[in-house]
Amino acid sequence: MELQLIPQITDQDNISFDSDQSRNKSKSFIEANTKEVSLTHLANDCIIPVFSKDNETTISHHQFVETVFEAIKMVFPMESISEPELRISHDIRGRIPEAIGKPAKELLEHEKTTYYERMAFIYEVKSITNIINGNELILSIGGVRAYNQENLYSKKTMEKFKVFIGFQNQVCCNMCISTDGYAEEVRASSTDELLSKVVPLFLDFNANAMLTKLDSFADYELTQRQFCQFIGKAKLYHYLPKKEKTAIPYLAMNDGQLGAIAKAYFEDKNFASNSNGNIDLWKMYNLFTGAVKSSYIDNFVERTVNSYQLTEGFIQALNGHEGYSWFLE
Repeated sequence: MELQLIPQITDQDNISFDSDQSRNKSKSFIEANTKEVSLTHLANDCIIPVFSKDNETTISHHQFVETVFEAIKMVFPMESISEPELRISHDIRGRIPEAIGKPAKELLEHEKTTYYERMAFIYEVKSITNIINGNELILSIGGVRAYNQENLYSKKTMEKFKVFIGFQNQVCCNMCISTDGYAEEVRASSTDELLSKVVPLFLDFNANAMLTKLDSFADYELTQRQFCQFIGKAKLYHYLPKKEKTAIPYLAMNDGQLGAIAKAYFEDKNFASNSNGNIDLWKMYNLFTGAVKSSYIDNFVERTVNSYQLTEGFIQALNGHEGYSWFLE
């Protein structure tokens, strides 16, 4: 393994924005029913939802993205940052008042309005990379916003955001995010308040500790029997009686994602099992993070974090601890 120390944070205010970066990737950090859009599109072509009882505006998607970028500049002032990759879903369409009663097929472009219920994005800190088990990982920072988790029919309240910092595996574009790099619910009523709550997450994130943990995954492996046991137990998990389920560590993946993991165990060109059927936990972890890319935007990060927890739990089980051993026995 090649393990480099993450540069120390300085108080200088000079950041390089890699605007010439090409995003000719065959894969994205999330798939499902999303499509890629530009920040300019979000800022110029989309309306901003309001809280209906007082007509106060929400923090828009593009303001959220720009606020996180400001936080990145503060914490990583000397690093080269990519343009953001933005993925959206659940298009909410409308029309201007002058187009009331007009058939939808006859609407002109300027008569249509739109915004997206859900949005996820990442920035890559291009100058902070490491090689883990032969794969290049780039420090990546992003967030998720889902208007379906807000009560837009009330007065303006604290709004909810999800923010994360971790690594992206450049071989497959899978995200590597741990609980230490994830804020599940950041509440803010302004961009200034949002900025003040995002910065500490980035400052407190111990990148070197996570890289060391990721590197250790390859030191452990599951036999084919243990892999099959996991797939079978995981499919049973969601149908367990409530009392039994609460005694077992949480599993976020659904049946379709478990099926994708089983298929990739044999067919994935980078992370398939060995010829004897064994699979090390680095490969297993990437099968997990690859499968959860099919999640909807609003639960994608939770499932990615759960993939990390599950892999850590398997290490504990292989070392004789209870808990996650239920999935392998």
